[in-house]
Amino acid sequence: MKRYVLHTPFSIYHFEAVKWVHSVHKHTYFEIIFILKGSGTHHINGNAFAYAAGDVFLLGPEDFHYFDILEVTEFSFVRFNESIHKQLPGDKDHPWQPIIRGLLHTSSQSRGSIVQDKQEKEKLHQLLAVLEAESANDQSQYFEVIRDNLMRSMLIILARNLFSQAQSKPVQQDSIEAILMYIKKHIYQPEELTIEHLAHTFHYAPAYISIFFKKHTGESVKQYIIKHKVKLIEARLLYSQMTLSEIAHEFGYTDESHLCKQFKKYTGTTPILFRQRV
Repeated sequence: MKRYVLHTPFSIYHFEAVKWVHSVHKHTYFEIIFILKGSGTHHINGNAFAYAAGDVFLLGPEDFHYFDILEVTEFSFVRFNESIHKQLPGDKDHPWQPIIRGLLHTSSQSRGSIVQDKQEKEKLHQLLAVLEAESANDQSQYFEVIRDNLMRSMLIILARNLFSQAQSKPVQQDSIEAILMYIKKHIYQPEELTIEHLAHTFHYAPAYISIFFKKHTGESVKQYIIKHKVKLIEARLLYSQMTLSEIAHEFGYTDESHLCKQFKKYTGTTPILFRQRV
């Protein structure tokens, strides 16, 4: 399966299509997909969702998807890495950071379009219009500030809609989505992600939760956790000034050497070489 890579913290891809020409693929980044016109079916991680003008989808790095276009469709893909919502010194007293982190670490792939309310869709599409207009002048000294605030507003509106859906339709506590949500939420706490702890949390026998997880995802719990962690580490290496020691500490590695060994096993290169080649 192809994996598309984003080499900058942010980009917008606006186009119209009669037929979807991209193969099924994953990303190394997040993607907000706006449907400006048209209709068809959006296939995400094996689930099929009808789409129409106004719909908004949010995909994470490990989601795979493609479209079956019924009516000519106009798309706008807003692509970004986690660094887009970096916390600035003056932000520490504001509640937006955990809201956005919660959104990006929560699985939304089984819900289709995140936004159902017409007015909420209109707000997001208006923000998109401003964001696209500002992106045309991305060399301006004001662009990054405007972009980051527009993106922050977009993500908070998405979070409001996603979490309100979750409250009205709780995720079944023993579903695979609940386990994936839990893993993403606790990715920085390895002690919370052992097989024994997951089994206790979701009321399964340790042996059964391993079988259940692999049946629904195609890989082991350990592999899924490591791959998700490595993708987040790649973002740190590309878009932050954090040292390897700081990254190792953030993700619960025993030391820098342990991080480097695991990173090379899953990417084929060392963290230092990965950072240098950009």
